Amino acid sequence: MFPTHRPRRLRSHPQLRRMVRETVVSTNDLIYPLFAVPGEGVAEEVKSMPGVYQLSIDKIVEEAKEVYDLGIPSIILFGIPDTKDTEATGAWHDCGIVQKATTAVKAAVPDLIVTVDTCLCEYTDHGHCGYLEVGDLSGRVLNDPTLELLKKTAVSQAQAGADIIAPSGMMDGFVTAIREGLDEAGFTNIPIMSYAAKYASAYYGPFRDAADSAPQFGDRRTYQMDPSNSREALKEIALDIDEGADMLMVKPALAYMDIIRQVKDATDLPVAAYNVSGEYSMVKAAALNGWIDEQKVVLETMTSLKRSGADLILTYHAKDVARWLDQVNAIF
Repeated sequence: MFPTHRPRRLRSHPQLRRMVRETVVSTNDLIYPLFAVPGEGVAEEVKSMPGVYQLSIDKIVEEAKEVYDLGIPSIILFGIPDTKDTEATGAWHDCGIVQKATTAVKAAVPDLIVTVDTCLCEYTDHGHCGYLEVGDLSGRVLNDPTLELLKKTAVSQAQAGADIIAPSGMMDGFVTAIREGLDEAGFTNIPIMSYAAKYASAYYGPFRDAADSAPQFGDRRTYQMDPSNSREALKEIALDIDEGADMLMVKPALAYMDIIRQVKDATDLPVAAYNVSGEYSMVKAAALNGWIDEQKVVLETMTSLKRSGADLILTYHAKDVARWLDQVNAIF
């Protein structure tokens, strides 16, 4: 029987495929994570994340310039302090590592958007995202006292020059607390990108090497979301929208593309997806073993995340993606 409909007609030529392509990834979609450490001239590769480095501030500035020259509009900064304590002092101190890195980057590359991770786990001596009861070894963070720490942290980051505040601790009410703190300090125009649906995921392992943020005991399941739940994600984003979030994030990305789509369908706010460390490291390991074509797999992954509804993609592949995008028509 002669087919009436022949979809292959629109696949017959690279330029024709390009003309009818539904989903397009661009450098505008990318945010590149960077890890700031004390010292000078430091570029220490993270063993579980080939191609990702812990960088001193002078090296962070060099990276920021390269990122901007590649057309990537934003970085997100994480920090590893000299010392850690129960008060997470390094997170909110004016001379904290992220604050100093932010100021240095904004001085060197003023048009690069500096997003800052607003969390406490890298700065507490126990590795959890806030205050714990004295003697508590379960990791059950005290929610409301921790909000005050997050508020202080966000304000200090804004004072250092941050363009976007990105709270990631999954404390109830953290968007309200941070919004109030920013507004009271005169930073009414700084947006909040909330880690609105952040799951207690096994995909974070390599990040904990990069950020030196592994919990010393217990786990984070009392505050990060259960991977089995999807309706709960919609509840979380609704709460954050009501509290004043300007952008919403789903983390991780690959195993949660259904969540990205549900969030996208439920809101008109920009939706970000964090292509996390474990997702990155799996691709890198397979590529280094010659099992996959890294370029094709990474670009296909970025396209799938965009197709699922992500407006922004935080990814350690960002620089490579920016270099490869001009070849995308040949690849697909």
